[in-house]
Amino acid sequence: MTQMTEMIDPVTGEIIDEQQVAQQLLAQAKEQGVSLVGPGGLLAGLTKTVLETALEVEMAEHLGYEKHQVSDSGNARNGTRSKTVLTEVGAVEIEVPRDRDGSFQPKIVRKRQRRLDGIDEIVLSLTARGLTTGEVAAHFDDVYGASVSKDTISKITDKVIEEMTEWQNRPLDRVYPVVSSHRCES
Repeated sequence: MTQMTEMIDPVTGEIIDEQQVAQQLLAQAKEQGVSLVGPGGLLAGLTKTVLETALEVEMAEHLGYEKHQVSDSGNARNGTRSKTVLTEVGAVEIEVPRDRDGSFQPKIVRKRQRRLDGIDEIVLSLTARGLTTGEVAAHFDDVYGASVSKDTISKITDKVIEEMTEWQNRPLDRVYPVVSSHRCES
């Protein structure tokens, strides 16, 4: 059984019962006819909210002031741009904040990044099990409701193969120290 971490409400300072919040979200989703997974699902909505909140925090740190505050730093917020990222819960459309001088370099969802890190592992796992690029693409469409091209899947596997080849061909040291925890007793 997974244990949830304790969260504190930033406004009231009270401890939030995460399991109760999750149950309320599930009940509300069920009441409104919203599915848990897939496009427009509860998890996709939560993922969108978390990613956009994290991006706004990154922007505030970059500019040195919070949203709706005035600053004389010379750089300022300049709206957002839509971006679709592929996540473990499916394709999620997010709004990425921009700044006027274009110096904002988000870290949680980098510029030109279309997949969050876990997706590469899923593609590799399915490919390692012998699925073709077409079968992997069909799997993403069935399970995540996300359209991933065969070309994208090939690029992911090619990237990993390239990294593995690079690692295999790295120069080796002539001598490696060995540390043993085995004790000899006489």
